[in-house]
Amino acid sequence: MRHCRRSRRVFLQALMASGLAVNTGRRASARIVGANDRVRIAVVGVNGRGQAHLEGFSGVDNVEIAAVVDPHADVLARTMASLEKKAAGSLTTRGVSDVRRVLEDPTIDAISIATPNHWHSLMTIWGAQAGKHVYVEKPLSHDVAEGRIAVEAQKKYGVVVQHGTQRRSDPGIAGLHEALKSGKLPRLKIAYGYCCKPRGSIGRKDVKQPPTSLDWNLWKGPAVIENYHDNYVPYNWHWFWETGNGDLNNQGTHQLDVAQWAIDDDQTHPVRTMAIGGRFQWDDQGQTPNTMFAMAEYANGQAVLFNVRNVSYKGYENQVFNEYYLEDGSVITGEGKYTIRRPGSATVEALDLEPGDVTPGGNWKSFITAIRAGDPALANGNVVDAHTSCVLGHLMNNSYRLGQEVPFSADASSFGGRTDVAEHFAKLHAIMRDGVGIAEGQAHYRLGPMLTFDPATERHIGDHADAANALLKAPNNPGFEIPAVTQL
Repeated sequence: MRHCRRSRRVFLQALMASGLAVNTGRRASARIVGANDRVRIAVVGVNGRGQAHLEGFSGVDNVEIAAVVDPHADVLARTMASLEKKAAGSLTTRGVSDVRRVLEDPTIDAISIATPNHWHSLMTIWGAQAGKHVYVEKPLSHDVAEGRIAVEAQKKYGVVVQHGTQRRSDPGIAGLHEALKSGKLPRLKIAYGYCCKPRGSIGRKDVKQPPTSLDWNLWKGPAVIENYHDNYVPYNWHWFWETGNGDLNNQGTHQLDVAQWAIDDDQTHPVRTMAIGGRFQWDDQGQTPNTMFAMAEYANGQAVLFNVRNVSYKGYENQVFNEYYLEDGSVITGEGKYTIRRPGSATVEALDLEPGDVTPGGNWKSFITAIRAGDPALANGNVVDAHTSCVLGHLMNNSYRLGQEVPFSADASSFGGRTDVAEHFAKLHAIMRDGVGIAEGQAHYRLGPMLTFDPATERHIGDHADAANALLKAPNNPGFEIPAVTQL
């Protein structure tokens, strides 16, 4: 689903020159969308990130917000009131609580998903089956297996699926990766992502009945959750395994995606992964780590490292970016614009690179361009790219979830004998010890096992395979099951 740089640009130039839509010959929507047709979108989930979806698509010419969807009546009413005010009496958007109502509507061309993570894949699959194009917020999937079904659904129905990883629309990032892969720069050894932004404790909330304004059954959807408490809604679902994926596959999805994007194109998934971390200081209800260091090795010898740090302290430095360690010893840092420190040099210099090949217009407009062209490959962050980067995070998280307590120490792991990886971990450990103030010998890390993964089958093999494979697919509630490939 990748276009070479020249073919994408030539295609877009021809499309704009002709004013015509190019269709792949497959019925990709309930309505064939031409180059000059209005695209009608339903935004699903409007309490948080969905507001950005509303604003983003409202700014694209000839796009109509046909519907907004949310299972929380108060949120839906507030959003509809805001839209009514902006429309000054000419509002055509309708509000509904159940996404299935908009999937049944043949006049709606696309859905834009900004729900909690556990809904992303199922709505993507349902959308494809209904002939709707899909913009899906990151991460595409809540687990590995459902992401694969989303890929197969897109393949079968031919709709456009674009992932909410906006950095895929950045020509500066694309240009760096093209230079790394073409030989213009020394070969990549390690792609390193950081998701280090301060967060706080979520405390503890008592089990109780959900508010009457919330359709709890619709909010849960596929997620098997025993009891309601106020730490699920509206935001802290991120920190529970049934609904979220921690900051690694929350904010970190962006940096994970960039890191995976830099890996050679002939690689899909890593063959070995492991993680270490913990939920330090907060002593709250959350389950996911607020501190994590993870590694993933690919069959070609390249690796991705990742660092999550949410625990704040005096002098905390926000780090939400990527680094690239090259085989010649060079280190590249930045996002879109880059600096490089050459081997043996203590100074950095600006790295001048040509912009790379992306569909122009940013993430919102590029999605509409792909719809009008009838070409899923024009999506910046298509479903295959999305699945590949999400699997990377899921495998790291799964190692952590299978971990055992070990003493809080700089030598907590040998990382499979990789001294270079151990050196990176030691930097994180020093911050937790000296910055956060965690005393060695008085705390513990959760150290995950080294997991071996077969990229072709998307299954674990070797040690810990049974336990790890059990985490590849979460259970689902009746009526909200992820279908098998044969049921698509």
